[in-house]
Amino acid sequence: QVQLVESGGGLVQAGGSLRLSCAASGRTAGSYTLGWFRQAPGKEREFVAAINWSGDWTDYAGSVKGRFTISRDNAKNTVYLQMNSLKPGDTAVYYCAADPRSMVRAGYRYWGQGTQVTVSS
Repeated sequence: QVQLVESGGGLVQAGGSLRLSCAASGRTAGSYTLGWFRQAPGKEREFVAAINWSGDWTDYAGSVKGRFTISRDNAKNTVYLQMNSLKPGDTAVYYCAADPRSMVRAGYRYWGQGTQVTVSS
């Protein structure tokens, strides 16, 4: 079992920045691929970014590439999502997810409860 707890969401103006954190607990959490997803009101949940256990593989949705950066600190079992140049379209509940497979964008096994990000225009 892996437990995930997100933090760092909030309200920010367009063009601003936020950093989300996700603390993972569980014996094997450090070896898992960690990802971020988001769900806006009335829309399907979508992939945002992912990072493998060693940090040498990352993947981003086209809509956030160049603006968002995913990273992880295995000593702290924490994954981060640095979000810059935020747009109103980035408003969503952001979820952290973990999976034992490598380099995946979908089908994650474990999920956090989510943290709200609101970008005002």
